[in-house]
Amino acid sequence: MVSSCTQRAKQGEENPLLRPSELFMGAPDFASIKNSDFKPAFEVAMNEQLAKIDSIVNNGEKPSFDNTVLALELSGKSLRRVSAVFFGLVSAHTNDELKAIESEMMPKLSDHSDAIFLNEALFARIKKVYETRSEALEGEDKRLVEYYYNDFVRAGANLSAQDKAELKKINAQLASLSTEFGQKLTDATYANYILVSDKDSLAGLTDIEISSAAEEAKKKGHEGKYLLQLTNTTQQPQMAFLENREVRRRFYEASVNRCSKGDVNDTRDIIRRIAKLRAQKAKLLGYNSFAAWKVEDQMAKTPEHIYDLLGTLAAGYSKKVKTDANELQSYMQKLTGDKSMKLEAWDWAYYAEKLRKEKYDLDENTLKSYFVLDSVLHNGVFYAANALYGLSFKERDDLPVYQEDVRVFDVFDKGGEQIALLYTDFYKRPSKSGGAWMSNWQEQSTVEGTKPIIYNVCNYTKPEPGKPCLLTFDEVGTLFHEFGHTLHGLFASQKYVSLSGTAVPRDFVEMPSQFNEHWAVEPSVLTHYAKHYQTGEVVPDSLLTKMEEASHFNQAYSLGENLSAVTIDMAWHSISADTDINDIEAFEAEALKKMGILNAQVPPRYKSPYFRHIFSIGYAAGYYAYLWSEVLDQNIYTWFKANGGMTAEGGQRFREMILSKGHTEDLAKLFSLFTGLEKPKVEDLLKSRGVM
Repeated sequence: MVSSCTQRAKQGEENPLLRPSELFMGAPDFASIKNSDFKPAFEVAMNEQLAKIDSIVNNGEKPSFDNTVLALELSGKSLRRVSAVFFGLVSAHTNDELKAIESEMMPKLSDHSDAIFLNEALFARIKKVYETRSEALEGEDKRLVEYYYNDFVRAGANLSAQDKAELKKINAQLASLSTEFGQKLTDATYANYILVSDKDSLAGLTDIEISSAAEEAKKKGHEGKYLLQLTNTTQQPQMAFLENREVRRRFYEASVNRCSKGDVNDTRDIIRRIAKLRAQKAKLLGYNSFAAWKVEDQMAKTPEHIYDLLGTLAAGYSKKVKTDANELQSYMQKLTGDKSMKLEAWDWAYYAEKLRKEKYDLDENTLKSYFVLDSVLHNGVFYAANALYGLSFKERDDLPVYQEDVRVFDVFDKGGEQIALLYTDFYKRPSKSGGAWMSNWQEQSTVEGTKPIIYNVCNYTKPEPGKPCLLTFDEVGTLFHEFGHTLHGLFASQKYVSLSGTAVPRDFVEMPSQFNEHWAVEPSVLTHYAKHYQTGEVVPDSLLTKMEEASHFNQAYSLGENLSAVTIDMAWHSISADTDINDIEAFEAEALKKMGILNAQVPPRYKSPYFRHIFSIGYAAGYYAYLWSEVLDQNIYTWFKANGGMTAEGGQRFREMILSKGHTEDLAKLFSLFTGLEKPKVEDLLKSRGVM
């Protein structure tokens, strides 16, 4: 035992992941961390935590908050540190070595989690503390006990030994399959692209976009051609501008057919196995479906409540999208002179953009000229955070980063106190997963003495040297969205990591992020960041007026994309344990038809084979969270509009009553206290989407 401890101590001295970073605020020492450090760090950190669990279980004293629950909370500090860095890199800057480590470690981490949450003696001690919590505890301490007790029960702590053994097998298989899915999807997204031989076929794109396409082709050995790379969603941003219909069709088909070509990156068999295993897991735990198990501890509580929301939204959407489709069909036929031409999925975005330009004299490419990434960040996102919350930001270059494009900012509160570090990683590259996200290198905890170290990741196209990165307005919204998550993390002020910041249900965590998107179109903010990249001219009032007039245009399409994706997610996770799904396309179509939203012209935002959220990153039976949270965010925005709009007073109230609370209080009560509403009102969302 002494030898083992000595060996672990030696490894800790040599391995930068096994000791707290000596850098400012505990920032990860990326300059010292090597790929080869991760595997031994995981092994040592897991063994260290299990040794601490043994100490808790073998403690002869009566179970108490300090010797059981708090000891459990603090037992995983080393493992959290290793995991934060490893999984951050796996998502943002992976390589073959990291992928191999991920494939090996995920089943081990699953086994490790089961060794804790299915530990009978440990659960018995937690249960003892739980049963006396009301008399002995209050505040966050009481909340932490309830958190762990519920997590243990939901993880299977009350199962028989035989069922626990079966559950462990299922969990290990799911860990491996989810990892495999994510890796295949990342590879497939970058392996799937279209090549265009002549520049004229890219008519409609900007000169900067065409130059980037030529550069991408050159990087992949196709000099003299143009390469259009897929993003993570079904529809691709360039589809709204590509004039060549055949190029649009090829691009669309490359997108929807990825991961379903029968090649090495085909994910369809993995999907079937994941869905079936999840259904079997739910049955073992006593639920009729995985969705029923998953949403029990969310705000929605039951799948029925989710379907109620979907039904309400689908009714408004279906009526509006038919009107929009007929209008676009007629418009397309008028422009082409071909009365037999049918509007296809690869046509919608293109003709919608042309119609928007004609109706409102608003052109997306004209708008892009005003949205320079650096200005949007500093003069938009940071500016709004200062106006609402008094925050200020200062870039620093003395901390190591994991990739040359990553930037680091000090974050200061209105009194000048530094409250966090923020890392930004904005450009697309083959080593990065698709999409955008926020996460922590380090979570906030007063007990552990840590402040938040947060990172925001996006997938914008990197411009050529000396040229600006111009964003679409959707991409501007993405930046504000991810920073909304950042604010939720920045303002964390909890005792315990498990209740800190964004450690809340998924159908609440998306509310602060979606709410923050509203400030992207706040006139005082928009005119501060929207400046022409060549002239410096502020976006003219006439353009702002047109943007406001066009704000509801094509919103039914956007709603339909999301509704379809949510419906597919819920369908997969509502199957019983003995259901076999053979034809995935037919399964999706049946689910959409049942919901009344099957529409070939409006495909799901993600189809199953490339739906990373639900098969790889924790949103299984949870993609509805975006729509559920949007209802909450629209209700909160309605409160702001009724109470002075964008004011420091409103921002302070939102910070104190929502953003700073973490999961220390009942979220539904916090929402009601802030808005004055007894329950969320879906009407605000319907109005904002223009379908009411």
